[in-house]
Amino acid sequence: MFSITVAAVVFGVVFLAELPDKTALAGLMLGTRYRASYVFVGVAAAFALHVGLAIAAGSVLTLLPHRLLQAIVGVLFLGGAAMLLFKKDDDEEEVRKPADQSFWKVSGAGFMLILIAEFGDLTQIMTANLAARYDDPLSVGVGALLALWAVAGLGIVGGRTLMRYVPLRLITRVAALVMLALAGFSLYEAIGA
Repeated sequence: MFSITVAAVVFGVVFLAELPDKTALAGLMLGTRYRASYVFVGVAAAFALHVGLAIAAGSVLTLLPHRLLQAIVGVLFLGGAAMLLFKKDDDEEEVRKPADQSFWKVSGAGFMLILIAEFGDLTQIMTANLAARYDDPLSVGVGALLALWAVAGLGIVGGRTLMRYVPLRLITRVAALVMLALAGFSLYEAIGA
């Protein structure tokens, strides 16, 4: 049976945990370059898969070797930062053209980014733990999924709005620096923790 109370508690916990996470940054970057609805479809599908895995697997995800996971995440962030820093600058108007953006390419990019970056993330592990605690997979799944979608939507819309006031080149450079910092933090956790 579905419990609105459990779903609301899970929504609040997952939303607050995910808000400062890399998902908002990823959504912001994708939202500045591509059609927001296409990005959201891919991101939403990846989060649905993640929540499904968390609910199905329960606490098994907490058994993943933390150091190995952090090393992989750190390397992925380094790769993302390098791609942003060394990418040939495009004209901003060219980037915004909807004709240059196929639905499958954009939603696929959003899906893969979230699928890889969020695997074993705190909110995925938290969702698995909440599912075990409440023994209500439907309510926990709905609450977690809506929270993740809300954070992704805020990041994507925020990216579109930010681009009206800040040049894309500056947004890209700042995002690359944030990714470098996240890579350093992840690698530090993998090596030093």
